[in-house]
Amino acid sequence: SLIFLGGLECLESMAFNGIATNLVVYIRSVLHGGIASSASIVSLWYGTSFFVPILGAGIADAYWGNYKTVLISLVMYLLGMVLITVGSFIPSAPALCNFGSCSSSKGTENLIFFSGLYLSAVGCGGVRSALLPLGADQFNNENSLDTPKRRNFFSLFYISVIFGVITSGTIVVWVQKNVSWAIGYGIATTCIALALVGFVAGTPIFRRREPSGSPMKSIFQVTFAAFKNMSLEIPADSSLLYEARSKNTHKRGPRLAHTDDFRFFDKAAVISDLPLDNSSCQSSWRICTVTQVEELKILIRLLPIWATGVFFAAAISQMHTTFIQQGTVMNTKIGSLSIPPASLYSFEVICVTLWVLLMNKVIVPATRTFFTSGAELTQLQRIGIGRFLMIFAMAMAALLEAKRLESVQHGNPLSIVWQLPQYFVIAGAECFVIIAQLEFFHGQAPDSMKSMLTAFALLTTALGNYLSSAIITLIAGLTREWQSPGWIPDDLNEGHLDYFYWCLTAISFVNFIVYVYFASKYRLKKIVIDG
Repeated sequence: SLIFLGGLECLESMAFNGIATNLVVYIRSVLHGGIASSASIVSLWYGTSFFVPILGAGIADAYWGNYKTVLISLVMYLLGMVLITVGSFIPSAPALCNFGSCSSSKGTENLIFFSGLYLSAVGCGGVRSALLPLGADQFNNENSLDTPKRRNFFSLFYISVIFGVITSGTIVVWVQKNVSWAIGYGIATTCIALALVGFVAGTPIFRRREPSGSPMKSIFQVTFAAFKNMSLEIPADSSLLYEARSKNTHKRGPRLAHTDDFRFFDKAAVISDLPLDNSSCQSSWRICTVTQVEELKILIRLLPIWATGVFFAAAISQMHTTFIQQGTVMNTKIGSLSIPPASLYSFEVICVTLWVLLMNKVIVPATRTFFTSGAELTQLQRIGIGRFLMIFAMAMAALLEAKRLESVQHGNPLSIVWQLPQYFVIAGAECFVIIAQLEFFHGQAPDSMKSMLTAFALLTTALGNYLSSAIITLIAGLTREWQSPGWIPDDLNEGHLDYFYWCLTAISFVNFIVYVYFASKYRLKKIVIDG
């Protein structure tokens, strides 16, 4: 069943990237969107596809379960893909206004395309929120023999995503550019149709876990109880705070150790003189355990780390927007072969794989030798390295754009090959950050919140794309007012995209400094096992 689920994720990855990789080119060339508006639209859509998982994870945990969430999401996904394909068959409007709103007679056709686009984003987000946890449900957490199998599944899942990206970035993108956009989108639609059929066919072999309720309830209970007990004094001895012991629970389990920061929330665990009825559901809103309080503290500690991930995601989202637009105004010919600018994203994905091998075979052994204790780079250190590499990636993009503008003035446009170094560096940033960030959030999450915090980590990509859209729109508008046509005009040869990249370089630098500050002060969770 695990290989089966990996195959389904590969098909989903092919479909998603069959849309995402070349979407900015489709909106610009077929729907006649402007440079800034096209990049903004893609960022909003891409962000939505990474925002939905946080909602999907909540629904899966509280109501539907992982299996039902994946099934319903795949149906929505397929419907959205069908609408996208139908919309691409219809001749496009002569003009595209902001965010798909158009006053021309072809506005209905554009509406079909954008409706399918966002329906597919919702379906994609639902699949992302539940397919990986569904795979994890196939293992027995109490069986040590399943531990290496679970680790292999996560590796297989990641490889499936990578293979889907490479396939769509080469075959699907080539079909879209050289044969037909409609046929290219039709291939992506077929992938989702096969995934849905395969998922339904595999129903008998899946082990399903019933939904256990939303972990957000405990967070609300701690917050409510803390404010309700504001008048109570927190005891100096933390052992006097309330904690559910084995006599209050059906089985003994791990507890979170008490910490001294964010002490206000400790009021939720202060034992008052009022009688406590453990059989009453109201008691959990009057007093909470230390473990519940510490779970909320973990979320608060993660927030600054998480926030810096949003700014990192805003910079990395340029791969799907301005990097591709930069490539479209470069010389895409290599000999007799024409290279679609969107295909360089596949090169970036290959580079991520190379960076993973480099880290496992060279960097990790080197750090073991460098540190006298034989320790490896921590997850926080790896995330910091990725944040630092992003500064160089944006600076390289700025320098290349300045060089490209200079070459245009001399009538000798630069080859698109010059984009490869910035893709390679941004791949290193992705390798260090994305994988370590998921591991870190999953590892720090309490057992009751692992699915939610994994989705929470994905939310940085969503908000980063929204932030990128806002930055592009703001800079394009302000610079157009200062001096027409601005930094990001429809003709990039008349603008200064390099200034925009320098702004992202500065943002990435400040983001790195802020991250280092909070990461250096972060306290890892400690688990206490009752003896």
